[in-house]
Amino acid sequence: MNIRRKTWMMLVAVVISSCHTETFDIASPDGDLKVTVELAEENAYGEILFSVDYEGKRILSQSKLGLETDAQKLAGNLKLKSVSAVKRVTDDYRMITGKRSHCVNGASERIYSFENEARQTLEVTFRVYNDGIAFKYGINTVADEENVVHEHTTYAVPKGTRRWVQEYDPGYEKFFPLSTDGKLTNRPEVDLWGYPALVEPQDSVFMLITEANIRRGHCGSLLYNGDQLDSYQVRLADKQPVGNGAWESPWRLLIVGNLSDVVESTLVTDVSDPSKVEDTEWITPGMVSWIYWAHNHGSKDYQRVKEYIDLAVRMKWPYDLIDWEWDEMENGGNLQDAVKYALEQGVKPLLWYNSSTSWLGPGPLYRLNKKEDREKEYKWLSDMGVAGIKVDFFTGDSVATMNYYMDLLEDAVKYKLMLNFHGATIPRGWQRTYPHMMSVEGVYGAEWYNNNSILTNRAAEHNATLPFTRNVVGPMDYTPGTFSDSQHPHITSHGHELALPVIFESALQHMPDRPSAYESLPEAVKHLLSELPTAWDDTKLLAGYPGVEVVMARRKGDVWYIAGINGTDEPRTLHASLEKFPVSGKKISLFKDGTDDRSFAIEENIPLSDEETGLEIKCLPRGGFVAVVK
Repeated sequence: MNIRRKTWMMLVAVVISSCHTETFDIASPDGDLKVTVELAEENAYGEILFSVDYEGKRILSQSKLGLETDAQKLAGNLKLKSVSAVKRVTDDYRMITGKRSHCVNGASERIYSFENEARQTLEVTFRVYNDGIAFKYGINTVADEENVVHEHTTYAVPKGTRRWVQEYDPGYEKFFPLSTDGKLTNRPEVDLWGYPALVEPQDSVFMLITEANIRRGHCGSLLYNGDQLDSYQVRLADKQPVGNGAWESPWRLLIVGNLSDVVESTLVTDVSDPSKVEDTEWITPGMVSWIYWAHNHGSKDYQRVKEYIDLAVRMKWPYDLIDWEWDEMENGGNLQDAVKYALEQGVKPLLWYNSSTSWLGPGPLYRLNKKEDREKEYKWLSDMGVAGIKVDFFTGDSVATMNYYMDLLEDAVKYKLMLNFHGATIPRGWQRTYPHMMSVEGVYGAEWYNNNSILTNRAAEHNATLPFTRNVVGPMDYTPGTFSDSQHPHITSHGHELALPVIFESALQHMPDRPSAYESLPEAVKHLLSELPTAWDDTKLLAGYPGVEVVMARRKGDVWYIAGINGTDEPRTLHASLEKFPVSGKKISLFKDGTDDRSFAIEENIPLSDEETGLEIKCLPRGGFVAVVK
């Protein structure tokens, strides 16, 4: 049996017969990134394969494409029907939240059309950007109530590739341990993995695998490597109804380049639908005081709730979150009293809700599931002056769950309510489509200091991995900035904790510690936290490696905030280049580790000269720093 590789030349909408041996490649605008699409052919029909090269190096080996519905098989039995000309696609849009306020990107786009022996058609659209690759599938229905049931997409990385991938968990609350063999050291049987997945297929060349632009009727997906450890297959979390007519999948994404390319990329939002919200004046990022971390049941206590509202006033934070069990509030007042008190102090209240789709323990329950109940609740909140809600305890990545997220978001617009999802899936571009989606948990965050002792020893390395993995794809409600201890202690330094609200991006940045902890901080640190932005005009990675260190710069207006953390258990000097910043005539304030991990060394308003090229900051084990240039 003869199997040969078809190679296609660049043609416009040309029909390829079985006797041709041409190849069709598609390259990024700068030419550094190239996708090769091939057909492993047997008797004129075969399997679609694609591979990826970056700067002439193979970073993705031949990997499969295709999908199946319960009425069509569009994988392994295809021939090339046509290939479009290469088209230039440009993305240019503004963001209210996120790592960059003005996003511009461009790609080379090409559409490959295949058909099976029954003449059923599969289209694969590739876009190759300078910083990555996006591709999606398109089909036409052939049967009533047709469903997409299986996807053949795989990502085959070279053997020995370094990778940071989390075990799949419906709440995306796992670590990203380093592996070179595709297995967890302590649990080698695990073979299901969650997005985003970071791999280093060549030295200093990285690829982040994820997906974007989930629409109604879509489910999320995950990765499976149980058959081959170095080949990650896309697995759908649910069957997806196709409906009548044309259907498109979400975009599959590979963000590619050096670590700064990956961290600074906006590819997830570049390929997502534009904003569906016309009036966005009411969408305002900001810092939030948060009661739950220090007092798990504190929202039942009106007097305790007032303490956190007063904290927001003193710290000049615009928001306070009243967490679970507020429907049981007592000790001198109820929820309406708390909301009234907050508004009188100039603080905008946010409220917690149970999604009522998973764990049904704490309330309020069953207020958002049905549209009529949701509209009634949203109106009540809006009339009271509540600014937004946090919805918790979702149930994975099914079609029904994804539709529910969109129900919550779309109905909130009329009532001008911002949303934050917890116990939830990761962001997949909704932060552009629904700009009032301010944050998403989907991370093993500081809340886990309440639950067990694991985070204590793993936090520094974990924190130094998240900027290269989870936080690349969208806002991350880690709840950073713990200067005291919860049920289990933290051993990161004060400098490390101060750096996290800069390094971790979340439009609503929930500050978890108790009022006494913030009040005990030096005045200069309190002042920094009182004016810290939570949405950024620009972001640059200055140095770093997953699990080892991170040095990141974020700009708001004319002010640059530079932050670094040491992810190791040894002292470390972090380097921050200033060559990318106009420093002439500006001053820098430094907040560094002090003599021990619970103290600071602070230098304020140091003039910078034109010759200043960088900073060298000595950090304690698990230490960190913040520098403000203005």
